Amino acid sequence: MQNCIYALLALTVFTMSSCEKVIDINLNNASKKYVIEGMLSDQSGSCKVLITTTRNFDEDNSFVGISGAQVTIADGTGPELSLVESSNGIYENKSITGIVGHTYNLKVIINGEQFTASSTIPEKVLFDTLFVNDEVIFGELIKLVNLRYPDPVGRGNSYRFIQYINGEKDKTIFIRNDDLNDGRIIETVLFSLNDDDDEEESKISKGDEVRIEMLCVDAAVYKYWFSLDQSALGTNESASPANPVTNITGGALGYFSAHTYQTDSLISP
Repeated sequence: MQNCIYALLALTVFTMSSCEKVIDINLNNASKKYVIEGMLSDQSGSCKVLITTTRNFDEDNSFVGISGAQVTIADGTGPELSLVESSNGIYENKSITGIVGHTYNLKVIINGEQFTASSTIPEKVLFDTLFVNDEVIFGELIKLVNLRYPDPVGRGNSYRFIQYINGEKDKTIFIRNDDLNDGRIIETVLFSLNDDDDEEESKISKGDEVRIEMLCVDAAVYKYWFSLDQSALGTNESASPANPVTNITGGALGYFSAHTYQTDSLISP
């Protein structure tokens, strides 16, 4: 089911609309929509926007970029900064570095249609412990990544984690918030939930290199990944998956995420 969602959105990637309504669309013969994936972190060279269109369920889900768009980002303290198309459908500005607490406004114009989104870089939280532990899941002994981080006092912190095993990105969506553990030391276990075809690739074995990225995201971006995760884990295989909620206005699918970034790696024992 997760692969269905990825095929529908072309590559995946997209969060909360102003009305926050999840809309079901026909897997085939649905009108094409633009899909915008925008990213900006507190690391230099991270500003990137990918633009494509939705694909029918039975189409190849490889990335087919949209060229010729006008893409700008501003934070309200200076002029709009343009992103340059570095390759088909990929727009970058390596001089833009995000600042914690700043709200960034993305504007995309494609063939006269305008799409906008805003995202705020939240307080940066760092994980201070990372290890692989043997866990018994459904009677099977497997290796899982554990990490620990101090959640700041005051509800509203949201986190996304991305796992790579020997350089391969795990397709599982790892998201957390502090609704139930505000202000505590949080220990998170990253348990992969992939389709059977990806199960072996997502398993950690002795000697594997495991790299974890931690992103502190705002509420709208968390809502996008949460809704995508819920759609991907749906139990009704005959139902049409729903579009993730998006923070992009103007009718496009996708998301714009301004976030903090941390990464670390280890060799699995």
